[in-house]
Amino acid sequence: MPAELQHDGRLTLTDLADRVQLSISRCQRRLRELERSGVIRGYHAEVDAAAVGFGFEVLGFVTLRQGAQDTLAAFDEAVAAIPNVVQTQRLFGDPDYLLRVVTADLDAYQRLYESRLTKLPGLQRITSTIVMKKVIDMRPLPTPPH
Repeated sequence: MPAELQHDGRLTLTDLADRVQLSISRCQRRLRELERSGVIRGYHAEVDAAAVGFGFEVLGFVTLRQGAQDTLAAFDEAVAAIPNVVQTQRLFGDPDYLLRVVTADLDAYQRLYESRLTKLPGLQRITSTIVMKKVIDMRPLPTPPH
């Protein structure tokens, strides 16, 4: 069921029940359980970043000066407050974080870099890599083996 919804989150309950071969009532119960348990975390529209003015994407590799818990918490809070940072992942090893940043163009990224990114708490270094082409863009999770 999650696989079907990943491909089309707008499926009606009737269509979903047909696809997974359940009665509508069983499908509805299963869907509610998946939502309650956190397997399904929400329903979203996939928006074309370039179509809304954010066609420039950068991956930022961040290394912090120290890994103290208060530094990590301060960094997490500060980076979460920057709307152009659309994804942040804390990593094992070096670098400490991977940021996915979207802006209108290179000039907009440079302004964001200078005004906000370089001022993040605990920052030792940030290395920016411009995304040239998305080969696979957030595809649905694979179907788990049974």
